[in-house]
Amino acid sequence: MLSCSRLKELCSQRDISIDGLSGHLARGGFDRKAAAAALKNWQKGLYKPKPRSEDIERLASGLGVEPARLSQWEASHRYAPMSARKVRLVAQLIRGRSVQDALDILKFTHKRAARMIEKVLESAIANADEQEADVENLYVCRVRVDDAGLRIGTKRWIPKDRGRTNPIRKHASHIHIAVAEE
Repeated sequence: MLSCSRLKELCSQRDISIDGLSGHLARGGFDRKAAAAALKNWQKGLYKPKPRSEDIERLASGLGVEPARLSQWEASHRYAPMSARKVRLVAQLIRGRSVQDALDILKFTHKRAARMIEKVLESAIANADEQEADVENLYVCRVRVDDAGLRIGTKRWIPKDRGRTNPIRKHASHIHIAVAEE
């Protein structure tokens, strides 16, 4: 996946405009105007149209860097059986750290969410390794935890005083982690 922040940073460092880069991005059915529009979207963080691996290679050649420098690898756990508030406490511990430091922190964190985040992080590392990235130089560039609502099948009631009932609500969350090379 294309790293939008890296693309923006490299364009500003090398003083390359969007029009200059759009010439490198031309592909079948993708003229200069459409390429410029796609580049503007990618710099804003919108992935419409979704960048392909060939697009990342062409952008890297236009910027004069290797494709791994523009890439980031993601993994997610959807509908994790824990509230987002509890998972965010652990997610804040690893944000911006190297992958090995993050794994060490998660290993010694005594929270249930640490095991879930550790599995997602290991999956992101495996995705990077499959694309032949340098695993030793990876760091956690983004950790996002979203609320997924109530878990299906967990709507229950607890009896209270004077014949009343209170609901028992069990929440779920979506965990998204992205790693990139330093």
